[in-house]
This record gives sequence, C-alpha cells and structure tokens, in this order.
Amino acid sequence: MATNTVSKKKPEKSLLVSLNKTGGRNSTGKITVRHRGGGSRKLYRLVDFGQQKKGVAGEVVAIEYDPNRNANIILMQYESGEKGYLLAPHGIQEGDRILCDEAAPINMGNRMKLKNIPQGTQIYNIELERDRGGIVVRGAGTSAKLLAIEEKYATVELPSSEVRKISEECYASIGTISNPEHRYKKIGKAGRSRLMGRRPQVRGSAMNPVDHPHGGGEGRSPIGLKHPKTPWGKPALGVKTRRKKWTDKLILRRRKKKKRK
Repeated sequence: MATNTVSKKKPEKSLLVSLNKTGGRNSTGKITVRHRGGGSRKLYRLVDFGQQKKGVAGEVVAIEYDPNRNANIILMQYESGEKGYLLAPHGIQEGDRILCDEAAPINMGNRMKLKNIPQGTQIYNIELERDRGGIVVRGAGTSAKLLAIEEKYATVELPSSEVRKISEECYASIGTISNPEHRYKKIGKAGRSRLMGRRPQVRGSAMNPVDHPHGGGEGRSPIGLKHPKTPWGKPALGVKTRRKKWTDKLILRRRKKKKRK
C-alpha cells in the first residue's frame, strides 16, 4: 500500500488554537512533572476524533504533519462546505472520499458502528463510550482487530494484545493509522530532545542523599536498597498504579508484559 505523502501547504487557520506551556508546573509555579520545559513553538490542530459530520461525505484535501502527535492528519472538505481535521489512515491519498455513518462501505478511513463492521477487520480511533469520540488506537502505525460481535458487545484485540469488549453501538474507523515508520525514528542528539520539550534527566544514584533515596556513597555506589524508589521514597518498579475503572469488567485478556532487555 502506498505511503502517505505529506503536503507542504500551511495548516488551516480556522482549525488552529494556541496552548499555554506550563513547563511541568502547576498554577502556583511549582514543578509537579519533572523533566519538562522548553520546546519548539507549535499550534494545536483541532482534530475531530468523533467525526461529528455523520452522513456527510468529505474529500481529502491535504495530508499534513501534526507536531502534537506521531501520526499524520488529513484536512477534509465536506459537502456542506465545512472543513475539519481527521487522523490519517495509512495509504490514504488526496482526493479520496471518507464517510462517517451508522453503516458505510468498508473502505479505508470510513467510520461506522462496530456492529456493522465485518469480523477480522483492522480498525482504529475506537470509542469506549458511545458518542464520546475515539480514545484508543490513535498512535502512529497502530490498529486493532475486530474478533467477534455477540450479546450487544464487540470483542476487540488492541495493539497491546489486550482483548476487551466494547459496545457494538460505538464507532470505529477502518484501516491502520498512518506513519508506521515512526517506531524506527531515532532522536539522534540531545538538542532534538530539547526541541521536543524534554529537559535532561539525572540518575538518582548521581545525586546527594538529600535529593534522592539512591544518592550518596563513594564513586559508583549501588542504590543500597532492596527495591528502587522514587525521589519521594515510594516504590518505583513492580507496583500497580492503575486505578480501578468501570471498564475493567469488560477486559477478557490482559495485555502481555514485555520482557525487560
């Protein structure tokens, strides 16, 4: 399948908004998220994750780069005259048409309810709650697989290998997210990381005891603890941080843990 050719046109002004940078600080100016700050100036693109223009076909005017995400986006021109941004599926071309409706042709980029999608289809930008917009499978090169539909629920295998049930009334788009080569990109140098808004990280073992539980000692000392800890003394590895969510009961198979290298 052909790769997406990114257009060199300027982004649509009516779909741009500015975001205030915080540098990882809260409203009082204290750093609550470390290692964030700086970065290139950029405007946020208003991407329609729910495709609110239901029943109205649109034409792909341009495939654009989005500095706020790792996938490309497409600029749509709808029959009503309005314009909007959508996540770009892999292989989409300028001039292609996309439709969002309860039932639509099984074409790349089209969006419809899960109950109307054939089993085994690759899908992306999936809703977990009806009419709330897609919130899962939105990263570059990712897609989920629709396994089955039964008892008002669709069984979907996510890119993480997790298998979960989702209401058949939720919407999903056909295809795979664009820019699959993103996983092979390397930062290359520290300066590029700074342009992405990431500040340098310092190892806890290189700090003083007053700054980190791993700090202190002569030379390259071990951390001196049974388990690694955060700067605030809490366990850093192997501790569950996920809060109990109402969707937990819909998970049929947890994702497989990746082995550490």
